[in-house]
Amino acid sequence: MVLKLLVLFFTPLLSGLAIFLVPGGKSTSFKLLLVFAGAYLFAITIIHILPELYHQPVGMEYIGLFVLAGFFLQQMLEYFTAGIEHGHMHGHIAPGQQGHSHHTHTHQSVSAIVLLTALCIHALLEGGMLAQPATMGVPYDVHAILLGIALHRAPAAFALMTVLAHQFGSRKRAIPYLAGFSLAAPFGLLISTLLAEYEILTGEGMIFLYAVVCGNFLHISTTIVFESSPAHRFNAKKLTVAMAGSLVAVLVEYGLM
Repeated sequence: MVLKLLVLFFTPLLSGLAIFLVPGGKSTSFKLLLVFAGAYLFAITIIHILPELYHQPVGMEYIGLFVLAGFFLQQMLEYFTAGIEHGHMHGHIAPGQQGHSHHTHTHQSVSAIVLLTALCIHALLEGGMLAQPATMGVPYDVHAILLGIALHRAPAAFALMTVLAHQFGSRKRAIPYLAGFSLAAPFGLLISTLLAEYEILTGEGMIFLYAVVCGNFLHISTTIVFESSPAHRFNAKKLTVAMAGSLVAVLVEYGLM
């Protein structure tokens, strides 16, 4: 539990603070890291999460519905996050902000709060799926999933800081939002664990939560992989990195790393 909490908190926090060292944030290495993270997340979803879901003893007939629900929930959340989950760093400007400089601070604050809320909803679900209640039945290995969450939260945190620093005109003013984002997943893990201990969240409920996050991951990872090749142009370097990310997922899953 302690390891999971530390990884969930410090990975996005330190990645976001890296903006003070790499303020540009649009380097080729960042894009390649994003492709690697997306490919890993996609592979671990296919070879680990989906098989684990259908290996559980209850709720099998509804799993697909919850995966679909998670996929479209992530689509809705990205309406507010502007794709920060998969590394988009373009400005997230509130409607009506352009051309009204005297209202800039208010619009930016509202936009940042909505952005943070949408990101935290996803992070809470991610953290929640890492709980391992005894009521769930067949236990599942979360280490490969924890690595996948860490890999995709790192560029998301960096993108969040880049967007908010641009909006606020100050990187320091964005730090409290980064802290809130970093706390969301650990909070989700603690809440899910507590609910499971008091049997409010049943084994079947945990499976359905797992399925919802599976749908989230499918949306995020496929978006990253598809967006890495605009206009479907072949890019050998990005393809190699994507294959490497998938290979690492396979090696981790089968205990070869």
